[in-house]
Amino acid sequence: MAPARLTSFSKLLITLGILLLVFFGGEWVLNNTSFGKGLQETVEEAKAEQEAQAKNSDNTGSSTTTSNSGSTKAETVGATDENGDKVLRVQLVSWGGYAPGLYFNEGAQANARSRFFKDYGFKVDFKLNNDLLGAMDAWIAGEYDVLVQTADAFPLYTAPADINALGPKAFMQVDWSRGGDAIIVKRGIKTVNDLKGKRIAIAVPSPAQTLLISSLEAAGLKYSDVKVIETSDNLAAAELFKGNDVDAAVVWSPDDILATQAVPGSKILLTTNEQSHIIADILFAKQSFIDNNKQMVNQFYEGWMKGVAELNSEPNQMKAAKYLGELNGVSTDDALGMMSVVKWTSHGDNMNFFGLNRNYKGQKGEDLYTKMARKFVETGHADNIAPPWRSAVSTGAIQAANEKLTGSNYAAEKAKVFKKSSTDASAPAISSKPVSISFASGQFQLDPNAKTIIDLQFAETAKIFGNAKIRIEGNTDNVGAKAMNVDLSKKRAQSVANYLRAQYGMDANRFIIVGNGPDNPVAGCESNQNDACKAKNRRTDFQLIAD
Repeated sequence: MAPARLTSFSKLLITLGILLLVFFGGEWVLNNTSFGKGLQETVEEAKAEQEAQAKNSDNTGSSTTTSNSGSTKAETVGATDENGDKVLRVQLVSWGGYAPGLYFNEGAQANARSRFFKDYGFKVDFKLNNDLLGAMDAWIAGEYDVLVQTADAFPLYTAPADINALGPKAFMQVDWSRGGDAIIVKRGIKTVNDLKGKRIAIAVPSPAQTLLISSLEAAGLKYSDVKVIETSDNLAAAELFKGNDVDAAVVWSPDDILATQAVPGSKILLTTNEQSHIIADILFAKQSFIDNNKQMVNQFYEGWMKGVAELNSEPNQMKAAKYLGELNGVSTDDALGMMSVVKWTSHGDNMNFFGLNRNYKGQKGEDLYTKMARKFVETGHADNIAPPWRSAVSTGAIQAANEKLTGSNYAAEKAKVFKKSSTDASAPAISSKPVSISFASGQFQLDPNAKTIIDLQFAETAKIFGNAKIRIEGNTDNVGAKAMNVDLSKKRAQSVANYLRAQYGMDANRFIIVGNGPDNPVAGCESNQNDACKAKNRRTDFQLIAD
């Protein structure tokens, strides 16, 4: 999830502009424009809300009350405002994925103009809080009803026994990161394979780890094959990259651009444009809150999905950007930039993500959650593996909306359609992973064992890198005629592609088929000098190619 930032000079100009406007034209603007009247209404609403909060504080001594069981009143019945209207309190961070909710709510603050209120009878109060640990403490105390996180990092919330006892349940996927996260590298690093042994700055624990781990796996590497330089956040990782202490970093946009501009010879190695199904933002709440506010949670999901559908329109996008900019204290143009690096997920996408569409063969929330639940234990950032995905989600809101949200506007994202290119065979690879797939002598058909190897060693990578082409190179030893081996290696590569198409529904044009025969032996086995070397050379290389 990437923050948007302004320079100090930009902030100064904005501040001066506001002061001048207030000094010279404030009274006229307030009394003679729709903006001014709307501003007055907002001020009055805020004033009334503040007075009501003060009154409630005087009467109760706190914003929530605690029962003997330790649960808060807010998590049981939900908060209300001075008018007695229900208010859903949602924490957000600086990220463009939340624009649909802000759009449908007519801004961040709880207000009577909100379509959540007009259509469903409750208000939503979105609060910006980039301090995730602080937000978690506030959620535990009942100050928030809903928190944001990513599916891959969610195990860090569900694994600890004290937090898990509160029943955190993911109930909505908000977006996929599409360019908002990146790996940047210094001169000499051309592929992910070149990261072996390198020093990489990365915020831990965070989704940045997930991005790095899946990238390394696409190159046949492990997390332990690199030297991780841990930082407190992604901005710190970007700053560290500008010095001499690291060779690479995992950062957010726009720090990928800014940091590489500051370091001669550096570049962006890959982003979530290519690794398109790895970082997914979700919303979650306590099970007790969902149980006791079922209708409100269902309608919140439904309204948000309507917002996603309506943001296909450019005027609506501008409106959403306005609200997103106001929440984050940035311009509408900056907010549009924040929105450009995400893919808002529709109702159909949620059906797929939560495993409710049996025909969907792509990346699911369970895949990300389960993988990282194990990885965080391996890296030492979790003491125990989180409980299963099915016990960490609530799909009631999605299923309740299934008959209401129909039509193309609510359909799932279609798989990318690829086009063949004459340069595909020689295009530089993002990563290369050798996989030993056994074939009977002279044969090219896959047996069950070969299919299982593909499932375990490459299929997940292919789903994660959903926007990248896949070059499959068949290789042989030097036994037999060269022409025969070249033809055989090409047929074997094609068999692998055919299996991935049939089993996972991948586009045929996504695959680049190359038959090297004996011409590309592994280093140290160039002469096929023994049986071990011959076995190493009988391999299939999977390479990811940016499209």
